[in-house]
This record gives sequence, structure tokens and C-alpha cells, in this order.
Amino acid sequence: MLVRWRNAIALALAGSAHALTFASDPLPQWSLPVVQILALAVLARASFAAERGRQAFLRGWGFGFVYFAVGLYWLFISVHDYGGLSAPLAGASVVALSAFLALFPGLACAISKWLQSRIRPGAALPQVLAWSAAWAASEWLRSVLFSGFPWLNIGYAHVDSPLVGWAPLLGVHGVALLAAYASGTVAFLSRPVAASIRSHISLLVTVLILIAMGWTLARIDWSTAEGEPLNLRLVQGNVDQSQKFDPTLLEDGIISHLRLAAQPPGPREPHPDLIVLPETVMPVFQDQLDSTIWKTWLDVAANQRSVIAMGVPLHSIAADGSSRYTNSAIGFDARTPLQQLVEASLPLRYDKHHLVPWGEYVPAGFAWFTRMLDMPLGDFDRGAPVQMPFSVSDQHLAFNICYEDVFGSELLPSLLPNPGGGPGASILVNLSNLAWFGKTWALRQHLQIGRLRSIETARPMLTSTNTGITASIDPKGRIAAALPPHIPGVLSVTVQGMSGLTPYVRYGDQPVLLLIGIVLAGLVRRSSPL
Repeated sequence: MLVRWRNAIALALAGSAHALTFASDPLPQWSLPVVQILALAVLARASFAAERGRQAFLRGWGFGFVYFAVGLYWLFISVHDYGGLSAPLAGASVVALSAFLALFPGLACAISKWLQSRIRPGAALPQVLAWSAAWAASEWLRSVLFSGFPWLNIGYAHVDSPLVGWAPLLGVHGVALLAAYASGTVAFLSRPVAASIRSHISLLVTVLILIAMGWTLARIDWSTAEGEPLNLRLVQGNVDQSQKFDPTLLEDGIISHLRLAAQPPGPREPHPDLIVLPETVMPVFQDQLDSTIWKTWLDVAANQRSVIAMGVPLHSIAADGSSRYTNSAIGFDARTPLQQLVEASLPLRYDKHHLVPWGEYVPAGFAWFTRMLDMPLGDFDRGAPVQMPFSVSDQHLAFNICYEDVFGSELLPSLLPNPGGGPGASILVNLSNLAWFGKTWALRQHLQIGRLRSIETARPMLTSTNTGITASIDPKGRIAAALPPHIPGVLSVTVQGMSGLTPYVRYGDQPVLLLIGIVLAGLVRRSSPL
């Protein structure tokens, strides 16, 4: 009994440490990949040592429950502080989500244990391959089942590790596969198993080769400069979520954003070609606003000689006469007819495709839960999977909204030449309102995700957020400039658009899924019961 409790405490502590590896603070940035591998190695070792698949599942589930509960604690703030749910119910919702997400680590441990039970214990490489392939498969399943929730994929802990060099080839799931292999190696080497020194050395050498290859791949320029650089102004309004949708304070928030967008350029600063504002800058549908507000925005565009892009909930009329409600990004300049803004008939328009369950649409059977929440704008229509980038000067910008950028494969079509012969996007832009999550590490976790998207696609990524972190990320995933969170301000940057397609952009997740499938199928076919 004492040993069982000791093991449970060790897994809980490892799960807590694992949850800290997806954003810096409290851990320093350089340590994130190291701690991630070591923390997951604790689970891998416990899974290797499990007597049966059921025991391995329970160990994986326990580790996963703590890992997700700690890593996603900020969801409590969104549903309690801003969603109006009572503290017990808000806590229960985070617990329930964590318990569900923990099924995936549990499944990975159970599958790997089943495979390992059919492999000779001293066979180092097959044992570790079983663990890493099962873990990576579970990460991918978590990203697609029930609309997917791939937040805290272990690949995001490696944005500053040599393994991230594999991202332009295999994407985040490929990085997760390699990180799981490294953790499995650490776990196997720490076990008192009768294995030859040669097999131990082969595992270490394999990990070192993967790291060295990642370091080399990271130095390849997968894209080249396209067109003239774009001068941009990214606006961070810092409107508290408790005020954003308050009818008595709505006008104050709009005025705050207008003033920031209208600021004259600094002494050595060019006029911005594009001014980018966050998600739901206008917190009501565009046709609920007085047209004079839209006229003021057109005046700002004229004075700045700029295109303005912003997040707005739109109410538009479809061809069949029905109403459509979308969470959207729009673009306009001084020449845009006022009527187009009022009617949402703009040529520069992006409608969010991957909606947030309960926040932006109601999953089947959960209307009762949504009714308990005090969340505005909660039932949107879905945008098309492929939409045209915004053309501004020589650049083509593909917009995504809020947590859409966590679904890396869904961003890829915008980077490919469109069927009409037009070019793919040269710059990625994410508009977010992370004020839902207060002053938590959700903001830094989201920035890590954006950085990996840049590395996968070899494209610069701009993030314009309400409360932070507003940033410019270069094609190598480095933060070129950023505003501190939770302050109003503007970030003036010059960004060079890029062209060229990484292997990941061309083929998406297919190569890594094929690799995982080959490994799992090979282990099933070639292993035999002891």
C-alpha cells in the first residue's frame, strides 16, 4: 500500500511539473524541453513497470488528470469570473474536462503496455518505439476527436529545443513523437532491466542523432522573401473582459481602440500599411452599431493612409435570405463604401471556421450547460474551411481567430496557391481576445503555439490580442517584438512576407501519421507473446 501511494504521489508531482513546460514562468524558457522529457519519463517508467494494461491505463490517467488540471486551470477563470458559473460548478467543469482529456494519456499507456508485453523486456528499441508511437497517436487523436482540443501537446514544449527543427517536416505531432521517444529512452535506461550495454548505447545514440538532425534542419531556410516588407501597427486595447460586453461601457472600449489606431507615427516611423486590431473589437454585430461609428473608422483609415483589419461579429444575409452570424475578421480602407461595412459585404473578410465549443457553438446535448453560462455571442455559424487571404500592398495575409491557430493542419490550405491561380498567404495573422483567461499563463502558452506555427510554415506570424501577448514572430519562431500583457499600446513592426512551402505545408500530418502507423503495425505484426 505504501509503495502504491508513493508511486501515485510521484506521478502527480511529475504531472504537475509537466504542466509547467508549455510556457515560461515559473520555469525558465531554456528548461522547458528538458523538464518535459524528464517529467514524461516518470510516466513512461511507471507504464513500463505496470503489471497489466489496466494498471498502465490508470497510471497514465492519473498523470494526465494532474497534467491537464494544472495546465488548464485558467479555464476556471473564464467560466467563473466571466461566465457567471458558481465556483463549485466552475471547478467541477475543469475537473470533468481534465478527467476526459486524461483518457488519452491513459490510452497511450495501455496501448504501449499491450505492445511491450509482446516484446522481450530487454529489446530496448521496440520497447521505446511502442511507447513513443502510442503517445504520439494519442496526441493526434486528442486533436481531432469531438472537434479536438490539442492544447498542451508536448511538441509545444520544444519551441526552443533542437527537436523543433523537425517541425517544418513533420509538424507538431512529429516533434511530439520525437519528444516521447526521448522520454521513453530516459525511462528505459533508468529501469533495472536485463538489457545489453549495446542496446542502451543504441538508444542514446539514436536520440543524439535525432537532436543533431533537428539542430541541422533548424538552420535550413524553408522560405524566401516575397514582395516588399509591410509596415504594420498591432493594437492592444487591454479592455477588461468584465467591461468588454457591458452595454454602458461598450462605447469606451471602441473609443480606446480608435485612439490607439489613430495615433500619429513616431519620428522615424512610417505610416502603417496595415493596422491590425484584436478579436471582437466591436463587441456587437456590425449592423447594431450606428453608421457614424463606421464612418469614424473610415476616417482613421484615410488619415493613416492604411488598411484596417479587425475582429468583428458579423450578421449577414445569405443568398437564400437566411441570416448568418459569424465571428469574423474584416479589412477595409478609406475607399470602402460605408454600406459594405454596415451590411458585412466586404471583399476582405474571414469567417472563423473552427469554433469553440460552448463559447461559440452549442455541442449537441449541452444546451443545459450553455444556459448556465453568461457568455455573449455564443452560437455562431461556421466559416468555410478554405478562405482567401487579405491582399495588402505586396503581401497576402491569412487570418485565423483565437484558438484556431492550435489546429496547425487547418491553417495549411491558406498557404497553398488557390484554385483561381492566386498566391498563398505570405504572412499569418491571429486575432484573439484572451481577456477571458485573466492574468494567467494561458497567454504565454498561446504565444508558444503561435511560435511553432511559424516554424512549421516558415511564415511570420502576427498576434493582435486584447490583453496580450501582442507580438511579431519571425519565420524561425523567434519573437521579433512584443508588447507586455495587460497594458494598452501599439506595436509598430515591419514584416517581410515569405513564399515557399515546407514539407509540412505540402503534406500536412500525413507523413507523421504514416510513420506512427508503420511503427505500431510493425510492432503488432512482428511481436509475439512471451
